[in-house]
Amino acid sequence: MKALVYDGVETLNYRDFEDASPAAGEHLIRVDAVGICGSDMHAYLGHDDRRPAPLILGHEAAGVIVGGPKDGTRVTLNPLVTCGTCQTCKAGRENLCPTRQIISMPPREGAFAEFVSMPGRNLVDVPDHVSMETAALVEPLAVSWHAARLVLEALHPSMDRKALVIGGGAIGLAAALALKALGLHDVTLAEPNDVRRRFLQDQCDQKAVEASTGNYPVVVDAVGYAATRAIASAQVLPGGVIAHVGLGDSDGGLDIRRATLQEITFIGTYTYTTADFVDTAQALFDGRLGPSTWTETRALSDGGRAFKDIRAGLVAAPKIVLIP
Repeated sequence: MKALVYDGVETLNYRDFEDASPAAGEHLIRVDAVGICGSDMHAYLGHDDRRPAPLILGHEAAGVIVGGPKDGTRVTLNPLVTCGTCQTCKAGRENLCPTRQIISMPPREGAFAEFVSMPGRNLVDVPDHVSMETAALVEPLAVSWHAARLVLEALHPSMDRKALVIGGGAIGLAAALALKALGLHDVTLAEPNDVRRRFLQDQCDQKAVEASTGNYPVVVDAVGYAATRAIASAQVLPGGVIAHVGLGDSDGGLDIRRATLQEITFIGTYTYTTADFVDTAQALFDGRLGPSTWTETRALSDGGRAFKDIRAGLVAAPKIVLIP
């Protein structure tokens, strides 16, 4: 099959690759749409030891089952493969499974390819009225839906329903959409890139600013660098909640003293539970997460150029979706 293969730092080649081969209980999926994630970019830049070359990246995908009793079924893929039997899985916290795997990370190849294999329990049916490009957005939206749910569960009921989201990429925009869908309607997005900020304002109807100077009961860090953690620490109100979604770097920025003295809740959030994924899919398909007009589509064969353009800051849309 053809695939966009990560062959080394800043090197992606569209070339022949070993065919996807489903294991027992898995389905072969023809990939119809697959999004570029920030974690794909980290791997591309050589910043993720968990993703060694050569490897097929990509985990935000939708497509059609090929063969078997469900042949022709349109599906979106939950890329997080878990055991289903450990204590965390049984508790409905599958994202914390100690043996979790995710496609685009060994031993599972990703979805920047013509085909990928997935367990049946990881597939959610896509209605006919939903495009494959939209269905591929369930995964990044689920990341932010999970974060928004945890934030609202932690937020004291006496505090205003108001939030700052740091970062206007796909996860940041998705966080704003999820917070609004879950009942928190006053959301500000901080995005320093002029091109992207105008896109968020004009195409996504978001309140987007270059840099926020206010204070908020809820701050979502969708970037995850020391500088953005410092902003979150400074701008969250006493008794408020910080949700840390971004994986930019690991050290610095968080003001532990202020968090302690002001009883600020800090939540690290990773991926989503199975229930979050299903709830996000339903909300997207029902229109509760708004129109999916915030993507740009390109051919998978042109994926290398897409990565270069994203790195250069030339892409206005929060998400590029590749079409095999």
